[in-house]
Amino acid sequence: MTWKVFIDGEVGTTGLQIRERLEARPDITLVSLDESRRKEVSARADAAREADVSILCLPDAAAKELVAALAPGEARLIDASTAHRVNPEWVFGFPEMAEGQREKVASAAYVSNPGCWSTCAIALVRPLVGAGLIDPASGPAISGVSGYSGGGKAMIAEFESGEAAGSFLYGAAQGHKHLPEMTEYGLLTKAPVFVPSVGQYAQGMAVAVHLPGLGAEGMAKAEAALRAAYAGERFVSVVAASENEPRVMPQRLNGTNRMELSVHGNPETGAVVLMAVLDNLGKGASGAAVQNMNLMLGADEGAGLE
Repeated sequence: MTWKVFIDGEVGTTGLQIRERLEARPDITLVSLDESRRKEVSARADAAREADVSILCLPDAAAKELVAALAPGEARLIDASTAHRVNPEWVFGFPEMAEGQREKVASAAYVSNPGCWSTCAIALVRPLVGAGLIDPASGPAISGVSGYSGGGKAMIAEFESGEAAGSFLYGAAQGHKHLPEMTEYGLLTKAPVFVPSVGQYAQGMAVAVHLPGLGAEGMAKAEAALRAAYAGERFVSVVAASENEPRVMPQRLNGTNRMELSVHGNPETGAVVLMAVLDNLGKGASGAAVQNMNLMLGADEGAGLE
């Protein structure tokens, strides 16, 4: 069987990665627009109607524009922007997040693709909130580093031209666009304190959740909760802390759709750190979109993914 897929925004960073993953697949036919019509809402809407699933790799405003041009039931959509991630009419596209989430994605008309930062944060926080190890009102501290490709074309150009002087932190004013989804799907009642950074390398991400008072017993319980949450999962796994020490390498899973979680800490002080590593352009963006697309089409969930 062959399915038709439309990538709206196929010349952007995420769109190009998705296209690369799909164009060699014999079960996928890509619906494309002439370059002169790529910004025409009517043409984009017609392409979405023609496709079995459309993947929106667009700024928020452009994603909303296309959705508004379609009547309910006219198209099945995956939105990689932040426009619909906490919209209750859209299914959050993190199949491993909770029991039954995979089935919700498979049957959905509208799926919001998670952000790279929030995929890591939710994967770590949600099981521990459920296990009573994180107080949902505590506003846990989260930090991390990503390659500059996560910032899109403008940031890629800034780094590759030499204009960027080096790595930097950002989002200290606590207005990061991923905070709403981290809070909602992390089962938190108070937003985390989140300070991310961009490294002077292209691709790969590591995220840390800081839990200073969890203790040695809590450390063991945290790892048990994570292992229980993701037991048997193909793309999310829990690894021993020794595999990520003494240095957690954010690029170690580049080119894959995998995410690895680990629990680190000092039993003497009770300080614990949860770590997640993924490819910000893989499981953090294009890989996740393809995984969700596979589920929506009824294809093998891992088709075209490593």
